[in-house]
Amino acid sequence: MHKTIISVAVVGGGPTKEMNPAVPYTPKEIADAAIECCAAGAAITHIHVRDPETGIVCSRFELFQEVVERIREKCDIVINLTTSGANIKGENVIEERLEPLQLRPEICSFDVGSMNTMRGAFINSPEWNQVAPRRMREMSVKPEIEVFDMGHMRQALDLIDQALFEDPPFVQFCMGVRWGIDGTVENLLMMQNQLPPGIPWSVLGVGKTQLPMITMGILLGGHVRVGFEDNIYLRRGVLLKSNAEMVEVAANLIRQLQREVASPDDAREILGIA
Repeated sequence: MHKTIISVAVVGGGPTKEMNPAVPYTPKEIADAAIECCAAGAAITHIHVRDPETGIVCSRFELFQEVVERIREKCDIVINLTTSGANIKGENVIEERLEPLQLRPEICSFDVGSMNTMRGAFINSPEWNQVAPRRMREMSVKPEIEVFDMGHMRQALDLIDQALFEDPPFVQFCMGVRWGIDGTVENLLMMQNQLPPGIPWSVLGVGKTQLPMITMGILLGGHVRVGFEDNIYLRRGVLLKSNAEMVEVAANLIRQLQREVASPDDAREILGIA
C-alpha cells in the first residue's frame, strides 16, 4: 500500500496569537506542538522560530537549538529546519541562513526562486542556488526544494540536472501563496507533470486551499504538508485548536483514500535519508 508522508509546519512567519491563540512562540511551545503532531501521525516537522517575548519571526541559532533538543528528547519525528531567512539582513545573509545546518537536521528547506510577498521581496539569488545545496550535501542534510510557481519549477529542474542533490531529490509544491501559483487542481497537475518519474514530492495549500490541495496530493501519489504556517482554520470561521488537529484530519483522509500514513522511519526510507 502507498505510504503518504504528513509534514507539519507548526509555525511560520505570518500567524500570530492574535489570529489564533494556539500559535506557538516559545521553543517549548514549538517543540511540544511538533511532538504532539508526531503522535497524531506527522512524520516530518518543519521548524521556524519566533522571538519568545514578542512573537516576531527570527533566526536566532539558540532558539533553533532548543527546539531541536526538546524534540529529539521526546520523539523520532524527522526535523526539517527552515533556511528561508527572510528576516535576515546584512552582508553575510547566505551564511546566516545556513546556520541551522550546524544542528544536523535531517532536512532543511531550500527556496530556489525569488518572489514578492505581503512583507516584501523574498530573494533567492543564483549564488544561493549554488552555495546552499552544495553545503547541505556536504553536511548530509536533505534539501526540501520549495517551489512557489512555474519559474521556480524550471530553476529546480535545472539544479536537479546539475546533480546538486543526493538521489532522490525532494520537491515541495507551495500552492496558494499570494503572488505565487494559485492552489487549483489544474495548477497542481501542471506542476506534478513537470517532475521526472520517481521523484518524491509533497504539496501544501495556504488557507482555504489546504484541504483541496492535500486531497489531490494524496490521490496523485504525493505527500502532504499541513500546519499553522499555512492555515489556522479547521473550516470557515472555526479556528484549529492545535496543529495536531489538522494532522489528524490529514491522517484520516489518507486512510479514507486507501493509503497508509507514513511513519518517521517510512519517511526516511522514501526520501533516502540515512
